[in-house]
Amino acid sequence: MIPNANDLFRLNVGFIVHETAGYSRDFPFDVPEVWFPPDLYLKDLKGTVRVTRTAQGLLVQVNMGAAIKAQCSRCLIEFDLPLEIDFTELYAFTPDSVTDSGLILPENKKIDLSPLIRDEMLLDVPINPVCKPDCKGLCPECGENLNENPHRHDDEPVDPRLSVLKSLLDKEG
Repeated sequence: MIPNANDLFRLNVGFIVHETAGYSRDFPFDVPEVWFPPDLYLKDLKGTVRVTRTAQGLLVQVNMGAAIKAQCSRCLIEFDLPLEIDFTELYAFTPDSVTDSGLILPENKKIDLSPLIRDEMLLDVPINPVCKPDCKGLCPECGENLNENPHRHDDEPVDPRLSVLKSLLDKEG
């Protein structure tokens, strides 16, 4: 069964609150598969969450990598797209210490990082993912994947019904 991120990334940090400023604790993660409801499925999630006690609150530093199934925008094959996130947030002790993110340490001292991790992972997904930098895409003539079958259509005969248009192109050239 694939673990739900809401359970996996809910950290009990109450013991850190009672430590002196500067104390930190690392929470390592190595999860083969994880589900971030409602729409994000990640594979091979690895990384560390460091929680540091400060005078204002708990500083959370997240550095993680994972893979997501994506479709190449050039050749349309499905591939594993690597994602990397690295962000820092402060869970303030009091409303006076709140930063722009508006995060306050809950009374039960359990912070749920799943919404933050989900958002950061989704922000790391490119608009047009590409399977490899030199992906050749699809042939504009026949739609075949040019990475698997590089070819050209220059020598193919022109449809007789379009020969008039071809002659116009030849005159301009």
